[in-house]
Amino acid sequence: MTAPEPLLTVSGLKKTFDLSQPFLNRLLSGGGRRFVHAVDGVDFTIPRGTTLSLVGESGCGKSTVAKLLMGLSRPTAGSIRFDGHELAGTVAGEPPAVRRQMQMIFQDPYASLNPRWRVARIIAEPMKSFGTHPDPAARRREVDRLLEFVGLSAADGEKFPHEFSGGQRQRISIARAISTKPEFLVCDEPTSALDVSVQAQILNLMRSLQRELGLTYLFISHDLAVVNYISDWIGVMYLGRLVELAPADRIFAEPQHPYTRLLLETVPDISMAHRDQERPAGEVPNPITPPRGCHFHPRCPLANDRCRSEVPEFLARDGARVRCHAVEEGRIASFPMRKAG
Repeated sequence: MTAPEPLLTVSGLKKTFDLSQPFLNRLLSGGGRRFVHAVDGVDFTIPRGTTLSLVGESGCGKSTVAKLLMGLSRPTAGSIRFDGHELAGTVAGEPPAVRRQMQMIFQDPYASLNPRWRVARIIAEPMKSFGTHPDPAARRREVDRLLEFVGLSAADGEKFPHEFSGGQRQRISIARAISTKPEFLVCDEPTSALDVSVQAQILNLMRSLQRELGLTYLFISHDLAVVNYISDWIGVMYLGRLVELAPADRIFAEPQHPYTRLLLETVPDISMAHRDQERPAGEVPNPITPPRGCHFHPRCPLANDRCRSEVPEFLARDGARVRCHAVEEGRIASFPMRKAG
């Protein structure tokens, strides 16, 4: 059986933010320019109809990747190819025929919906903007259908966002996202602001939509339980770099990178059988002045002089890709981790 063809291919994606003071201030203080490499050479592909999840600690660049894909921020370097179209040099909404196929579900359902608009107008606005339903009556019929499709009532179109719970608002956001019949959805932590029981409902809805509509997802989260449930592939990010990319079951069964293992070790162990096991410690370094070589080396128990001076390559290994000198040299076996379950 052949693998699905890639819908999205990202190569060498970089985004640098200039945090320097104004020139005159730098001149008077004698300070230099300061940059944050929020995304530092990220590469991945997403096959049609599958879900790639990006995970990592806050500030690792996950949401910046989402904004770059959607044209909300311009990349400093790299390529973004969607269905054969290069998007890296374009702005949000251009070209319309391609951007209509890419929509986004935002993290906070309380902030992502216009409080002054009725729900029907919120859902209809993308259809109006892209001209998919020029007739107002047909547009309203489609709004009613979408509301029922995501588990709400057609009568809810006359209400305002403040009249709904958080889970219901996120259903409205999903209805808005699929209103233009897209192929690809960027989901930026769409369940993190919701209660656990509501999270499960939204995740089940998203999986159902993926099956029925053939959607492709880039899913961003810091919750490993959520990622394990919804993902086909998982990419682990650390300080702007993708350090491991592998099938979801492989990540949870045989993680390679020490940072991936650290993330998995944070999952609660009810037996407490491994409470005395030594684990990597420390805080994420300052992204303005990241460590030389491998960014993870100050927290890694396997770091050596090569890790401190040489940036590891993103190498293919047994059906996965990993950026780690210890894995390349076979030293990862000396860093055991607890087995799931």
